[in-house]
Amino acid sequence: MTENVKVPTSWAPASVGAYTRIRTGKLDANAQAEGGIYPFFTCGDEILRINNFAFDTEAVLLAGNGNFNVKWYRGKFNAYQRTYVIEPIAVNGKFLYYQLVHLLPQIVKGNRGSTVRFIRIGDITDCPSALPPLGEQVRIVEAIEKHLSCLDAGVAALKRVQANLKRYRASVLKAACEGRLVPTEAELARRERRPYEPASVLLDRILAERRSLWEGKPAKYLASSPPNPDAISRLPVGWVAATVEQVSSLAQYGSSSKTSEVPEGIPVLRMGNLTTDGRLELTELKYLREDHDEFPDLLLQNGDLLFNRTNSAELVGKSAVYRGNPEKCSFASYLIRIKTLRGCDSRYLALCINSKIGRAWIKSVVSQQVGQANVNGTKLQAFVFPLPPESEQHRILSEVDRTLSVVEEQELMIGLDLSRAERLRQSILKRAFEGKLVPQDPNDEPASILLERIRGTATPSGTAIPGCAPVRAKSNKPSRRAPVSKEAANA
Repeated sequence: MTENVKVPTSWAPASVGAYTRIRTGKLDANAQAEGGIYPFFTCGDEILRINNFAFDTEAVLLAGNGNFNVKWYRGKFNAYQRTYVIEPIAVNGKFLYYQLVHLLPQIVKGNRGSTVRFIRIGDITDCPSALPPLGEQVRIVEAIEKHLSCLDAGVAALKRVQANLKRYRASVLKAACEGRLVPTEAELARRERRPYEPASVLLDRILAERRSLWEGKPAKYLASSPPNPDAISRLPVGWVAATVEQVSSLAQYGSSSKTSEVPEGIPVLRMGNLTTDGRLELTELKYLREDHDEFPDLLLQNGDLLFNRTNSAELVGKSAVYRGNPEKCSFASYLIRIKTLRGCDSRYLALCINSKIGRAWIKSVVSQQVGQANVNGTKLQAFVFPLPPESEQHRILSEVDRTLSVVEEQELMIGLDLSRAERLRQSILKRAFEGKLVPQDPNDEPASILLERIRGTATPSGTAIPGCAPVRAKSNKPSRRAPVSKEAANA
C-alpha cells in the first residue's frame, strides 16, 4: 500500500503474501509444444501451448524477469520456472489480478540484474497493500471491468486508425514509385504540347558523369551492370529501370570501432537511429573522438543515403537520408552509405527502398545469419528501381512530403490519445485501490475478520476450512525461493 494513502476503515492493511500462495513453474521456456492442449505461461507476453499441466487453479501469472507482465487464468496450465504463479486465498481472483497490475511498479522497483532484470519472491510477498471486504472486492472488479471495457473499445478504435494510417502511408509510397501519385512528365508535356527529357536520357547523363569521375583511374573504375529487364514489369511512359550502382558514386560500410556514450567528439548514427518511416531519430547517440583515424573518410555529407544492412527481418533495409544535422556526423558498420549522382535524388531512392517495392525486393534477397537478417552492399547496388525524369522526382517528393505530413499529424494525435488512455487506466486502478471507485457497504464483513480467517486456514496437515483455499502451515525454516539465474543467485 502506498504510504500516506487513506483507505476506508473497513479495509485492512496487509502484505500481498498474507492472502496469496506463490509458487513457480518447473519447466524451461523451450518446453512448449506447437498446438498443445494447455496454456504455457513464460515471461513473454505471448501465451504458449503445452501438452501437460502442473496447475489446476485460478492464479495470477507474474513474469519474474523481462518486462514483468501480469496475466490472469483459471483452469489447467503449466508455467516456466521463472514465472510466479500467485494463487488467491479466500480473496477474489480478479481483484488480486487488478491489484497486482496496480502494485507492479512497487513490486519491481528493486529489480536486479545487469543484463536480464529479475525480481525475487520476497518482492511480491512483502509488498504492502490494503485488502477490502470480500463483497467490496467483487464490486470493485465489476466497476473496473465496466470502465476498462469502455476504455479498451476506445483504444481498439484508435489502434485501428493507427493501422489504417500505416497502410495509407505504404500505399502513398507505392503510388509514388509507380507514377500514380502526381501527373507524369510525359502526361504534362502532352497536355502542354511541349517536349520533355525522358529518364532514359537522364540515366545516360548520370552514367557519363559516373565514368568521368574515374578518368585517369582505369584500375578503379567498374562499369555498372544493366538492370535485369524482368525486375520491373511495367514502367510509366518516360521512366526507366535503373540500379543503385548505376546512379551512385559510392557504396561504403560504416565504422566498426568502439564508440562512447560520453557526448564528446563526432556522433555516430546506428541502425536504431533510422526509423521505419524514413527519418533519422537523433536520440541515444554514441560518439567517436574527432581525431579518429577513419575521419574524414567516414564523415557524412548532406544528401547521403543510409541503408540498414543488418537487423531483424522486419527492420533490415530501412533507409533514411542525412540532411546535415548534426553538422558533423558519422555512421556505424551496420549501415551502408550511398552517394547518389546528380539527377537521382537520394530522397527519392530512399522512398523506393522503403516502399512495398523495396520491401518485396529485400525479402527476396535477404540472408539469415545467427538470427539476424542481412542485405550486403553488393545486393544493394543491384537493386532495380523505377527512375522518373528529374523534374518529376521533385514533384513526387513534394507531394509525398505534403501527404505524409498530414499522416504524421494524425499519428501524433493518436499517440497522445493512447497516452491519455493509459493514464486514465492507471487512474481507474488508483481510485479502485484507494476505495474511491465504489461505495462501501456497512453490511460487509470487515477485511480484518477476513484476514483472521485466512490466517486460521493454516493447519499442520495443510487442510482448509470451508470457503478458503488450502494453505501450507507456517514454518521456521527459510522459505524456498523461486529458481533464479546464476546472475540472480550471485546478486
